[in-house]
Amino acid sequence: MKKKTTLELVEQSEKVSLYSISFAMDRKTEFECFLNKFEKEASLNRDYQRIIYALSIILENGALERYFRPEGKRDDSLNALPIENSRIRLFCLRISDEILILGNGDFKHTATYEQDTKLYGYALDLQRFEKLLRKDIDDGVVSIEERELTNIEDKDYWI
Repeated sequence: MKKKTTLELVEQSEKVSLYSISFAMDRKTEFECFLNKFEKEASLNRDYQRIIYALSIILENGALERYFRPEGKRDDSLNALPIENSRIRLFCLRISDEILILGNGDFKHTATYEQDTKLYGYALDLQRFEKLLRKDIDDGVVSIEERELTNIEDKDYWI
């Protein structure tokens, strides 16, 4: 069953815009779901804080490639935070140095995300979303202007 998805602006700095996908049924962005899941978990606080710190650096400097762990296939932009070892993984799409789409994440219990159904689901959602977004960019429906995606405000995607 396909899910209705939109893209929401989470935060913006002079260097980068952070977006997150949002499912109509949840009324929260995937990034908000991630934050709610881990912000109070004391045993994972160090790993959570690494991700929050990485995001603060990204807001300051941009979504530079060196800040991410590549996770996807050659033809997609799937990446993860943090780059160093951690028990938690946050998936995102690094569209450019100026645009980052945050997804969701969870505990990492397996060698690869494909071996974990929850992590695989989060990654797959972002990969499916990216295919539709790239098509809209290629078709001129959505455009990238500096650090913003334009004409995305009222756009629904079914993934």
